[in-house]
Amino acid sequence: MNQTDALFTIDSDGHYVATDYSRGPWNAEHLHGGPVAALMTRAIEQDLPPAVDWTLVRVTVELERAVPAARPLRVERFTERAGRRICLTGATLADGDVIVARARGLHIRSAEISFDVDADPDVFPMAVEQSRPETMDHVLGGYSASYATSACEYRFATGSWTTPGAADLWVRLMVPVVPGEIPSGPQRAGAAADFGNGVSFRVSWDHSLFINPDLTVHLLRPPVGEWIGMRSVSHLSDRGTGLAESALYDEAGRIGRSLQSLLLDHR
Repeated sequence: MNQTDALFTIDSDGHYVATDYSRGPWNAEHLHGGPVAALMTRAIEQDLPPAVDWTLVRVTVELERAVPAARPLRVERFTERAGRRICLTGATLADGDVIVARARGLHIRSAEISFDVDADPDVFPMAVEQSRPETMDHVLGGYSASYATSACEYRFATGSWTTPGAADLWVRLMVPVVPGEIPSGPQRAGAAADFGNGVSFRVSWDHSLFINPDLTVHLLRPPVGEWIGMRSVSHLSDRGTGLAESALYDEAGRIGRSLQSLLLDHR
């Protein structure tokens, strides 16, 4: 694997430059939300207050503008509140002086605490190895590589990239967020969760827009392994707005839920 086999490279000034693996489906000059979510999750996982074992339980990413491809992007991170049991962190992503995305993370202290309750029966409907592989070449967008077509692997339990409606699929991020780092479980969850609206689409890709300007991921626990399971469904209103929601899993069971607000329009 060479240095460009990652979603982003880091230049000599510490800026992040997206590779072709981060390009999105709507415009070749803009990034997919998944790589942005993974990068911002990475930022809010760093520099946490020491002496406490923290668990990241919520990430909200707000995509304020289209994030440009092949331009140096600056990440700044900060701590909003550092308590003994709760910590709030934030990060911004900027193109020059213009902030293009913001993120906020909620962390809860980790502790060995058990309760006498039954095991959670909620499991994904089909194991990874039993699910059907499928590519996403129908949204190539006229360029040789993109996030959806080149950086991720998919296996469907129900539904399809080309069949409208709810779907159950597994997603595996095949490249690191930055060179030389193994993505964390929350980074993999953010990278996968942004597909919720795309896989549960209900209107035509050719004639419609259903863009999510945000993504919120709630985590019950840190995901384990490379595969993230998603049970996704989209809800549309007649006011040009919608909501996509996904129940999230790893191969051990339920890990959380993601939500995406949708901007609906005709192309």
